[in-house]
Amino acid sequence: MHQKQDIPPKLATWLLHRFLRDDLAEDVGGDLEERFSTLQEDRSSLHAQLDYWYQVLSYIRPFAIRKHSQQPPLYRGMYKNYFTTSLRAMKKNKLHAAINIAGLSVGMTVAIIIGLWIKDELSYEKHFGNYDRIGLVLQNVTTNGQVDTWWSVPWPLADELRKKYGDNFTHVVLATDAENAVVAFQDKRLMQSGIFAEPGFGELFTLSMLHGSRDALKDISSVLISQSLAQTYFADSNPVGKIMTINTTMTVHVAGVYRDIPEQSEFNSVHFIAPWQLLYNESGWIKNMYEPWRPNAFSLYVGLAANRNVNAVSAIIKDAKLKNLSAELAKKKPALFIHPMNEWHLYSRFKGGYQVGGLITYVWLFAMIGVFVVLMACMNFMNLSTARSEKRAKEVGIRKTIGSYRSQLIHQFFSESVLTVLMSFILALLVVQLSLPAFNLVAGKRAQLPWGDVTLWLYAIGSCVLIGLIAGSYPALYLSSITPLKALKGGFRASKGSAWARKIMVVMQFAVSVTMIIGTAVVFRQIQHAKNRPIGYETDGLIAVQTNSNEFHKHIDAIRNELQQVRVIVDVAEASSPTTESWSSTSVIKWNGKDPDLSIDFSNLGISANYGKTIGWEIAQGRDFNRDILSDSNAFIVNETAANHMGFAAPVGETVYWYDEPMKVVGVVKDIVSNSPFEPVKPTFYFIERNAGGFALFRIDPDQPAQQALYAIERVYKKYNPEKTFTFRFVDEAYAQKFGNEERIGKLAVIFTSLAIFISCLGIFGLSSFIAEQRTKEIGIRKVHGATVFQVWKMVSTDFIILVIIACCIAMPVAYMLTSAWVSRYSYHTSVSWLIPAIAAIAILTITLITVSWHTVQAARMNPVKSLRTE
Repeated sequence: MHQKQDIPPKLATWLLHRFLRDDLAEDVGGDLEERFSTLQEDRSSLHAQLDYWYQVLSYIRPFAIRKHSQQPPLYRGMYKNYFTTSLRAMKKNKLHAAINIAGLSVGMTVAIIIGLWIKDELSYEKHFGNYDRIGLVLQNVTTNGQVDTWWSVPWPLADELRKKYGDNFTHVVLATDAENAVVAFQDKRLMQSGIFAEPGFGELFTLSMLHGSRDALKDISSVLISQSLAQTYFADSNPVGKIMTINTTMTVHVAGVYRDIPEQSEFNSVHFIAPWQLLYNESGWIKNMYEPWRPNAFSLYVGLAANRNVNAVSAIIKDAKLKNLSAELAKKKPALFIHPMNEWHLYSRFKGGYQVGGLITYVWLFAMIGVFVVLMACMNFMNLSTARSEKRAKEVGIRKTIGSYRSQLIHQFFSESVLTVLMSFILALLVVQLSLPAFNLVAGKRAQLPWGDVTLWLYAIGSCVLIGLIAGSYPALYLSSITPLKALKGGFRASKGSAWARKIMVVMQFAVSVTMIIGTAVVFRQIQHAKNRPIGYETDGLIAVQTNSNEFHKHIDAIRNELQQVRVIVDVAEASSPTTESWSSTSVIKWNGKDPDLSIDFSNLGISANYGKTIGWEIAQGRDFNRDILSDSNAFIVNETAANHMGFAAPVGETVYWYDEPMKVVGVVKDIVSNSPFEPVKPTFYFIERNAGGFALFRIDPDQPAQQALYAIERVYKKYNPEKTFTFRFVDEAYAQKFGNEERIGKLAVIFTSLAIFISCLGIFGLSSFIAEQRTKEIGIRKVHGATVFQVWKMVSTDFIILVIIACCIAMPVAYMLTSAWVSRYSYHTSVSWLIPAIAAIAILTITLITVSWHTVQAARMNPVKSLRTE
């Protein structure tokens, strides 16, 4: 039997102050100090330690019971005591607390940033007063044997809906974009974007007017301008009544100024609104259309009547266009429907005539990432808390022995977790505030923390408490269930269930991380796959200038000669639309042997004769246009897709009929990607247009510095076109912007994936630290028996490696299915190679080994003498 040991008086006094009221502690403490001052300390065995603790407990238990009977559990600052104790526990276990706070703060940072991004995405168009009653008329059209959704309609459809279906609408407003229009006041000329719209536009979209009236567009000579445009041209003065010009030919007076439309709107860039009738009168191509129901080039906005819904009205107007078409055009079977405003931004993708999502996919994706990242941080908290349960078991045993209820222990552990979460939340807010500028740059947003939104902060604090309860739930319920006698005897060991729970959480963390790595890699592989796609022409050194002027066309030869003489350009050409877009299409194409029931939509582009030489397209068959061959004015060059659709084995020399006019095919060019790089190239034909105005394309001489060349081009351009501003765009930059959305998503995915991996590694780091500390004596014994550092490292690391391998086995098939479904959204897409999961698995295993090795190697290199002294 070991020698019985009495308590050191200072420890007894501390215990009394800790568990009793201060007045009782003072009365009894002095007596204890005097009584035990002569006793000697001997803690050489487990039995002596047990006797020691039993003596303490037997002494203070009567007072503790009296204290609990006199003071209710939730009385006199109980929670203050909980948080004070929590701070002491965190101070005592600094590494454990730092890992928890770091992991939770990173997780909450990701959640907050994703929340701000989602909030921005969900707020589109909501500033309009009746946005839930506004819609855009779209049409499903059968072309090339499949159903496509078109966002534009013919202009006569507006009157058709007003006259025959007017009971279903409060407003029917026709509009068309006016991009890069030259807006002038006196000598000030700037390129501005706006729209031409019918008078009801301002009322339908509830424009907030600073000056003038919304319905001023009833006057054909009026214009409404935005607040920022008014500031640009007129500073702080009232511009109402001022005379301006649009594209030099349209003279208007300012009839009103509206507040700038917020960024969360497709109308954000609309800085002027001019009457539709003014465009109609000035543009002969609209007024003099041979068949007005043919060109689909206009937007039609409607406001639904109060007792109508989108689906019902869509069914009513479905055939409103079809009834007015000729037999030839009716082959496309156009079916109208209304796309509600609250779905414009997030549900804008259609396939086969059905809505198949859009940006809402990424909203859900990032929302899931945010939830998973926060849960991963919570798992770290639970893992580390349960891993340290053996060390805290004695504390729980003492508390229970002196009268603590299980509910009080649960409150204590929950208080620790909530305090940790609140500290993490404060740190996360600081990190978010510092990182928002960089995030906005990557995401193309202007997100800010809503410091003044009280409701949002109440939600945030409530979320913190919820996260604290989730993170602290397992340790609170688990540790509070410990039997005091077993804990105080030192016989408590974490159950096999808790060990399995830790392993499952580690597997879940790394499974999510591996899935995110694979998903991010596939996103960038898809982007790179599309970027590597042959586009059919050379973009380097090619600039596009929107001219919208006959003056440029009249003087193009003089401009070319002057610039070539000084060796600034290789050539210059004209086109009716930019190379990166296709603005015009037609199905009125016939050829010998065509199926009369077949309707194929051909893109068409009017160009000057040297267009191909300027952009550097590749001739596959036949020849290029030649300005010296007069018959080329009635000739076509088709792309390979068009040749395949027409079924010509040898297209060159064949005759194609456009509006019954015979056109001879003189050449075939390789497909040019002019729309989405992720979609198939449309069948296209090129023809020489006598007035191929709209865009000028300059090929800069590669031996000339770009800046000097641009200066020379601008000087000559203004010399022959003084009424127009010189606004250019590099074609390679315009093409690169087609990848903008995917690249932004990819970059955000990289950031969030990296942070998820960081949180997972924090958890592994903490667990490996604890395990190395727990097995210090074992490691020392193994080293005494001749174990090498590598053998010790292998022993500790193997368990973690097995868990990560299991996580990879779970993540790989899941990631494969998800990424395969994602890439299948694109017609031109990459395959999901097995190399990507393999590389992801190797990467995560390497990261895990590096993380685990930090503590493992330190423990393995420790002097065995020091290790064995730890007891």
